[in-house]
Amino acid sequence: MSVDIVVKKGLNLKLKGEALLDTEIAEKALKFSIYPSDFHGIYPKLIIKENDIVKAGDIIFYDKNSENVKFVSPISGKISEIVRGDRRKVLEIKIKSDGKNSFRKLSKVSNSDPAKIIDFMLDSGLWSFFKQRPYDIIADPSSNPKEIYISGFDSAPLSADYDYVTAEEKINITTAIDYLCKLTDGSVNVSLRKESKSFLRALDNINICNVSGPHPSGNLSTIINKISPINKGDVVWTLNLPDLIIIGDAILNRKYNAERIIAISGSSIESPKYFKTKIGSCISSFLKIKHENSRIISGNILSGTKLDLSGHLRHYDNEITVIPEGNDYDLFGWAKPIFDKFSFSRALTFSWLFPNKKYDLNTNTNGEHRAFVVTGSFEQIFPLNIYPMQILKACMYQDLDEMEALGMYEVSPDDFALTEFICVSKQPHQDIIRKGLDLMKKEIG
Repeated sequence: MSVDIVVKKGLNLKLKGEALLDTEIAEKALKFSIYPSDFHGIYPKLIIKENDIVKAGDIIFYDKNSENVKFVSPISGKISEIVRGDRRKVLEIKIKSDGKNSFRKLSKVSNSDPAKIIDFMLDSGLWSFFKQRPYDIIADPSSNPKEIYISGFDSAPLSADYDYVTAEEKINITTAIDYLCKLTDGSVNVSLRKESKSFLRALDNINICNVSGPHPSGNLSTIINKISPINKGDVVWTLNLPDLIIIGDAILNRKYNAERIIAISGSSIESPKYFKTKIGSCISSFLKIKHENSRIISGNILSGTKLDLSGHLRHYDNEITVIPEGNDYDLFGWAKPIFDKFSFSRALTFSWLFPNKKYDLNTNTNGEHRAFVVTGSFEQIFPLNIYPMQILKACMYQDLDEMEALGMYEVSPDDFALTEFICVSKQPHQDIIRKGLDLMKKEIG
């Protein structure tokens, strides 16, 4: 079964530095890190200590609020350091690889019993890939999802091409989908670009969503809003297609293999291409930058995490993006005609005259933080049937009733990355939405 979804509202930001469809094996990294902050809402309880020896797939910590949700090591080696912050909060767990790549042997599991499948996912650390709506947090294994949604493409600028990344992984992905179908009474939905030739189209146990339109057409919130909007009491689970490679491999080969093919892109990269590496690996082992004064981002350019050259690939990310840092002074600033910058509005720039031009943008926000200015521009690029300005303000003054009425159950912070990009007030939209979701989770549950 398939359904066509046409997204009319949005914005395609065309940038230089797209990764070529060529994969290189990254030099083996010796340093790896796990960041508990990647798993929003999790309160980690460590079961290891410094200098402990671990195998790939060994349990490192679990969630204090749900002890059966476990998180594992991506590599074999020694726990070299546990970095803590205020009130002994765990910020980072550093692992030094032994180069042997030894794995913990996982149990065998059939696809006949949903409870046993969930137990397998929890014990093996694979549950970290399952997120739920509402709240965009690690899924509650005891919940009964209305449906499962899998993101089969990413429409963000310079993002990885999932069709290319998954082209040789048919067996692992189809195996993972067979097991996922047992975890819901509803359907398993996969979003694909309408022009995609993915092997997933041949599967008969999933619903294919043929999506066309500008970013954020690849965001699952956009798909869910069009197919089956989330009401109070509803729960849906979400995953990314590349994560199914790891899940399927764990089921078939009984080991947690955290390998990823990631896109290295951006105008500051010498040779943008794809690299095969592991989750948590140190990016200095494969990153070659043209300009020293550059911003390194784990994830896409609109919602990723800032890194330095000694940073590590974060858990959910399928790309590393590097663009020039925007901390230099622009002579005469806005008082001159601007041809090399992009703007959603037609004020001072001429980007609207060149719709296919690719830009070499930097991180400069071209303005300072100020009070919200109502321009009506958010509604032009926000594809959900939701009022973006109103829901942002409701989050800021913490009106739970209004947040519910405006559709807060359906959104995630990533959905507001574009509105944040075009915001003339330079407000941190994603952070506002994240705090609003956390408040709703705390007060409403």
